[in-house]
Amino acid sequence: MPDFLTLKEASSFASEYLKRNVTISNISYLVQYGKVKKIGDNGSTVIDKNELIKYYDSLYQNREFSWKDKLGNDLNWHLSFSNLTETETTKHVHRLHPYKGKFIPQLVEYFLDEHIDDYKKNIYFHKGDIVLDPFCGSGTTLVQASESGLHSVGIDVSAFNAFIGNSKIGKYNLNDLTLTIKGITQQLKEYIDQFEGNITNFDKELTEELYKFNNIYFAVPDYKYKVNRREIDEYEYGNKYAKDFLKIYNQLISKYHIVLTQDKQDNFLDKWYLKNIREEVNFVFSLVKQINNISEKKISGLILSRTVRSCRATTHSDLATLKSPMISPYYCQKHGKICKPLFSIFSWWQRYGLDTLERLAVFDKLRKNTFQCCLTGDSRTVDIYKELDERNPLFANLVKNQKIKGIFSSPPYVGLIDYHEQHAYVYDLFGFKRQDNLEIGPLFSGQGEVARKSYVEGISNVLINCQKYLVPDYDIFLVANDKYNLYPLIAEKTGMKIVEQFKRPVLNRTERDKGAYSEIIFHFKAK
Repeated sequence: MPDFLTLKEASSFASEYLKRNVTISNISYLVQYGKVKKIGDNGSTVIDKNELIKYYDSLYQNREFSWKDKLGNDLNWHLSFSNLTETETTKHVHRLHPYKGKFIPQLVEYFLDEHIDDYKKNIYFHKGDIVLDPFCGSGTTLVQASESGLHSVGIDVSAFNAFIGNSKIGKYNLNDLTLTIKGITQQLKEYIDQFEGNITNFDKELTEELYKFNNIYFAVPDYKYKVNRREIDEYEYGNKYAKDFLKIYNQLISKYHIVLTQDKQDNFLDKWYLKNIREEVNFVFSLVKQINNISEKKISGLILSRTVRSCRATTHSDLATLKSPMISPYYCQKHGKICKPLFSIFSWWQRYGLDTLERLAVFDKLRKNTFQCCLTGDSRTVDIYKELDERNPLFANLVKNQKIKGIFSSPPYVGLIDYHEQHAYVYDLFGFKRQDNLEIGPLFSGQGEVARKSYVEGISNVLINCQKYLVPDYDIFLVANDKYNLYPLIAEKTGMKIVEQFKRPVLNRTERDKGAYSEIIFHFKAK
């Protein structure tokens, strides 16, 4: 017999069943996206308890056994942090800007803080210690070091990566920053009202037509429920009606005399942005450049970068991995309906501005009074003392006298990501110098024998250079998916030994890739 639950009852039941907080919004999401079937009309929605249990069992409990069967019983499910919600794994400033390939903050926190448990039997860092991340990426280690009461130094060859990290750990007068962001928002609105009336009216009518069309052919949640159970061939059905909607779209283009593409295709910004989007971006960037306060200018630039990334002319599913520019409505697998390109940056700029202010305020209450700095440079050769002397002499003296206790970092994987290319739009817009040739293990070098040999040399040289800044009894933790078994060789070449390995499952890497996948945290020490 079915056991029906209201959304509130389902929230309480799921929280108890999973031993984690499951909100009414979480349950509504499952209904909205057809994961569980909606029963009843709006206002009295109920769901089948047994169906909810079946969904969670397949997603969580059964996954642990399935993954261990595929990846080995040495898989440490404790380090999956599967009990955490996305809100927790993207807490405060960690979500100030998207970044491909970053680890979750709880993994860093686990090794940096002063707790021990059945899996972590030693304390490696204490408050006041200094931790180094020579592959700093978006600054996760720096942020968590600040939360844990540690000092930290980051290094990254990508100027934009260092920009993200330093923006996250920057200190701001939030009242002044709020006024600055609101001022830019107001000026952008006035610019759109004055110069883009035609586009605004076109977008409004297009949105209305899309709403009516989707309600007929992609009704929520029935359509998604049928897709999830393969009662509908999503690809065939979706693309058929996307073609049908193009007739309406082309009529509106003609009606409002809309020009979609830019006159030239010379760089990333020319190729991947609609004409009026590019004009709005240029307008906001001109306002950012006029900000006198350096810290406000930088964080405003980061908000703009986040906005620009979200406004590329591509599908929602391909936002992280671009395929081809999309300048017309399309069937969206992510949302299960016909979606359209963006014709203004206003909503995203406004949303990200407010979100950034909220996240900075939360982090400001959690951070400790410690030094944090990310250097732009090649970790194989950078002189940490010299670079810190130029940026923060007090911090430089602390590092010289105290030395660095250890490293927590996630080096790039072999042939997986081109770290400059993922932010190509920013290099075009901000004029940062690209150093693609200095990346270790870039996607463009592939994963062949030559690429692997170069990778081993690169990572080894980083560790050799960093060793001279470390205390004698250092602890180095490197997070890697070592499918080519290169890290034992790296340890040998650097005169170190691997004393521990923590194998953890990596959950929910991307929307489409849910397969069993693990990575290892290698614990290096001096021989």
